[in-house]
Amino acid sequence: MESLYPFKFQPILKDKIWGGQKLHHILNKPTSSTQAGESWEISDVEGDTSMVANGSLKGTSLKSLIETYTAELLGQKNYRQFGTKFPLLIKFIDAKSDLSVQLHPNDALAKARHNSFGKTEMWYVLQADPDSNLIVGFNQKMTKDLYLNHLEAKTLPSILNFDAVQTGDTYFIEVGRIHAIGAGVLLAEIQQTSDITYRVYDWDRLDADGNERELHNDIALEAFDFEMPDNYRVNYNRDSTGSEQLVSCPYFTTNVIELKGSLSKENQNDSFMIYMCAEGTATLDVNGHLTELSMGETVLIPACIETFSISANHAKLLEVYI
Repeated sequence: MESLYPFKFQPILKDKIWGGQKLHHILNKPTSSTQAGESWEISDVEGDTSMVANGSLKGTSLKSLIETYTAELLGQKNYRQFGTKFPLLIKFIDAKSDLSVQLHPNDALAKARHNSFGKTEMWYVLQADPDSNLIVGFNQKMTKDLYLNHLEAKTLPSILNFDAVQTGDTYFIEVGRIHAIGAGVLLAEIQQTSDITYRVYDWDRLDADGNERELHNDIALEAFDFEMPDNYRVNYNRDSTGSEQLVSCPYFTTNVIELKGSLSKENQNDSFMIYMCAEGTATLDVNGHLTELSMGETVLIPACIETFSISANHAKLLEVYI
């Protein structure tokens, strides 16, 4: 078998009714669309499997990599838990206009209804236009009845929590929490491998054919957690010149690394590692095998690669593992 190395993948680009052009203009994605909403960087979602873009295994699917290399790629504990299913979906998202107001089911509900993982996720803001917002949670104590009253009266926005955001802001979106990405925000999203979204409000907009998009209000009710604490904003030391933990949950751990110089890494997590370049350019060195990583690029380092180094004059990286 081929020996494993850091993998880049062809981005899977998704046009959306709310998408724009930042994926191309800021992150250099290969699209001329004016409605490019998402770039799926690493995906094992059925029908949207990532393909290797570099090295001797170029053209190989992520699914084939996992089936061939199993724990060498995923790590022993991940392979035992997930088998040949890659457990994370890694994206960049450009919201030219507001996304729908939505929430996601937990593992048990998603398994029962959709034979899928749930969708715990996090956001890291790469760029935000002036006065742009993220919607996360409610602006007051909420009950099911109060929520339904506002939903029926079409006054849902009046009870939503709008947060003004800027580069570096980070949010942890647990299952059952209402949320939406607001117009003008470009962000990185790290989530469980799931494409299950319950849309509850879509700003009364129409698609190209003059139709409203489907809402999922009936099935969304069972997924709601109306008693969640307001602990979704991630506080971290933004002045750190090293590694700062953003989120650690059963599904993923994400750190942000401000890099000026060289950093030696030892993978002691029995897991693959993912690096998303949020700023600048960095070089990964695995036994003399160099991989360049520019803003908007993502790389997957197999679990069997235990030591490597990363160097940069200046770069900001999101480091993800399980």
